[in-house]
Amino acid sequence: MQKIIYPSTDEIIEYNAFAITLFDVKKSDNTDLLSISKLKKAIQKCKNIKGNIYDKAATLLKTIVKAHAFASGNRRTAFVATKAFLLNNKARFRVKNDPNIARVMQGIREDYYKLDEIKEWIKNGKIRKFERK
Repeated sequence: MQKIIYPSTDEIIEYNAFAITLFDVKKSDNTDLLSISKLKKAIQKCKNIKGNIYDKAATLLKTIVKAHAFASGNRRTAFVATKAFLLNNKARFRVKNDPNIARVMQGIREDYYKLDEIKEWIKNGKIRKFERK
């Protein structure tokens, strides 16, 4: 079994700066780190979760989104960090470049999706449409 490569807090902080630069959404976006302990907990949760690389990736994505460790770009950072995590571990990331990604990420933040649904999205690019109740 191949050893899993997990992101460090420094890498996730870099992903935040990258995501904010790459996906400029608001002029007020900034890279201020609000909580390094929340990032450490997100990484640890990813390490501790039982299952395959996609279970770990879904956990990483959801945990970073929900941790809100940065002043801006938490969902964008989680997306970039998860993609990098999978690629660093020679796994596929099947989410297509689509404007609906932002809606899915909002659904993840609002607990609309279960971890199995997030895993399916990452692994196969399929997820039900996000709709507020």
